[in-house]
Amino acid sequence: MAARSTRLRRLTAIATAVGLAAVMGACGGGSDDASSDGTVTLEFAQWWAPELPDGSFDKIINDFQTANPTIKVKLLSGPYASTKQQLVTGAASKTLPDVVGLDGAWVNDFAKQGAIADMTKLMADAGYDDSQLASQIQLEGKTYMVPVVNFVYPLFVNQDLLAKAGVDKVPSTRTEFADAAKKISDSGGNVKGWALPLDTAVPNGIQNDVMSWLWASGGSMLADGKPALQTPQVKSVVEYVKSLNDAGVIAPGALTMKEQDKVEKFTTGQVGMMVDSLAHIKLIKENAPNLKFAVAPVPAEDGYTGKRGIPYASWGIGVANSSDHKAEAFKLVQFLMEAKVNGELSTLANGFPGNKTAEPDFTDSDPLFKEAFKIYQEGTPANEFVGLPKSEDLMRSFDEQLQLVLTGKTSVDDALAKSQENWSSVIE
Repeated sequence: MAARSTRLRRLTAIATAVGLAAVMGACGGGSDDASSDGTVTLEFAQWWAPELPDGSFDKIINDFQTANPTIKVKLLSGPYASTKQQLVTGAASKTLPDVVGLDGAWVNDFAKQGAIADMTKLMADAGYDDSQLASQIQLEGKTYMVPVVNFVYPLFVNQDLLAKAGVDKVPSTRTEFADAAKKISDSGGNVKGWALPLDTAVPNGIQNDVMSWLWASGGSMLADGKPALQTPQVKSVVEYVKSLNDAGVIAPGALTMKEQDKVEKFTTGQVGMMVDSLAHIKLIKENAPNLKFAVAPVPAEDGYTGKRGIPYASWGIGVANSSDHKAEAFKLVQFLMEAKVNGELSTLANGFPGNKTAEPDFTDSDPLFKEAFKIYQEGTPANEFVGLPKSEDLMRSFDEQLQLVLTGKTSVDDALAKSQENWSSVIE
């Protein structure tokens, strides 16, 4: 049954991605659809709808259309990876849909390409009070992305596998994690302790699964905005990941593994632990309703007592510079950021609101969401890739060097020296 479910999910993802590509290819950029009665149609590309309960995002969009009868919204929905691919292509050719879901890692490049609009101006034109926004992603003082929903990336642990391996508590330090990962890997059944996605095509594993160990112990990969990859803290992270690899506790296929593969391995009980987004709680429970798992902070260096950095990512939103309907597009942004709507959306997504006056509704929330909210409140959100130029290229170049370390083709010191050189050529 699990194999059949997996095949069905993959076929659905492929079909959705093909459909998204076809629609975005056909639209050729921001919509200029306007009917004779003044009604306009906005195209909105995002990966959010497939990660929300069925039909829930359509309902929110329908509510917007009811409140704004002269604006129609055409949703272009697909998985994260295919949406990213299409938007990167659209940004380069200035053919983005009117409204776009954004990852903070894309903002610098899209803004410098002139593909996304200066939202500071759109806010001013609309008389919008931006003091209600929890954060804004800016470049040279101009806002290009507004985070709609924020997701922390805690440690997910399979409690049954921990118990089977004789581990009586969720790991809190690197030593405890390594010990638990080894015991899980030794417990039989081809199960491994940890999943590490390092596919260079989508290199966000460096952000979510590698640098998360650095941030959890209060470390930084930057100094005064410049690369600082040859510090003892960064070196200790790479050496730690190498030690886990050498111990044989990482799931096989890490060098070509994508995030969705990691989630699938955890869901099917092939790995005991992973660092992952809260957005996937729904997916995991839908496909493995009997899986008993918990969330916890990413383990820190032994002896660390400060606040733990919490990896996070956002469902960000922006407006295409090529759109003929920027004012209408910003109305959709405003609607999604209203306290009531934003609170509802963040609750549905198992995330935290982008409107700082909004509150997620814990009444019917999964207990794991409540636990993650505590982790969020007790820690410090940390993602140093947000806003960096060519951030995915930075991740990729680091990924390539890490892979050389893990395959014994270079030393940790040489890999960090090369990464420092690569990053310094990008971050001026």
